[in-house]
Amino acid sequence: MQEGLLFGILALGVFITFRCLDFPDLTVDGSYPLGAAVFAVMMYHGFGAGWAMLAAFLAGALAGAFTGFLHTFSRIPALLSGILTMTCLYSINLRIMGRPNISLSENLGHRTIFVSLRDCFPGIPEAYLRLAFLLILVLGIKLLLDLFLATEVGLSIRATGDNETLVESQGINPDYMKLIGVSVSNALVAFSGAMFAQHQGFVDVNMGIGMVVSGLASVIVGEVLMRGKTIFIMTLQVIAGSVVYRLATAIALNWGYNIGFKPYDLKLFTGLIVIIILSYPALQEKFSRRVRAKQSE
Repeated sequence: MQEGLLFGILALGVFITFRCLDFPDLTVDGSYPLGAAVFAVMMYHGFGAGWAMLAAFLAGALAGAFTGFLHTFSRIPALLSGILTMTCLYSINLRIMGRPNISLSENLGHRTIFVSLRDCFPGIPEAYLRLAFLLILVLGIKLLLDLFLATEVGLSIRATGDNETLVESQGINPDYMKLIGVSVSNALVAFSGAMFAQHQGFVDVNMGIGMVVSGLASVIVGEVLMRGKTIFIMTLQVIAGSVVYRLATAIALNWGYNIGFKPYDLKLFTGLIVIIILSYPALQEKFSRRVRAKQSE
């Protein structure tokens, strides 16, 4: 449940690019560990968790802005722009961290947000504290995103994804909308990485591999689970999809142990789940056509 909520923040970022902007952004696999790396290094230099999370958020926004710049001003295709930024971020993350992984240990004086919560409410079990905090945090981010997407800029971002030519005819520069949308998306992704680093207690340079697939899977699962076209419902779909998706992968792994699967098969499960979900609408349509054809005979 906790991991599902943490990945819900990442999924909200993926939702902005893939659903609102129709922008296939692969920067996610690089900006996720970027947020975690920036957070860890800030903590090592004595900054508080709040300032470190803010720095991670801004670092993600810069990574997204770079991807947007490559696409809008250099006219590099969206998919390739994300791949280029993701590739560059691998080396940047290593340079920021100084080594492949960093431990965030309370014994070393690293007071994460979860440690502070535990100290403030010593009588409450830490698992319940974390869950309550993450629920409030994720729902708060969801509501802020709802408000942002309801503003003039947010509506312009959504319109750019639907019909870029129409937006341009209304005097709105679609390139700026893409730049803003991709920046906000990766800022949320990096923030999610910073939160997950605190949750698991360490940062690894490879922790972002496959994150874009997980985020996209969460978005799609949410759309299957719930119906609705308003922004409030759509962002709620994303969070619900993330929680269900993480539960599904956990169950799949536990069941997989009985037939010889290992933890490193998680990416295989992830890919298979996404393939099944993406194929479901087409298979359902084919099945419905066959049923209608038989009924008409």
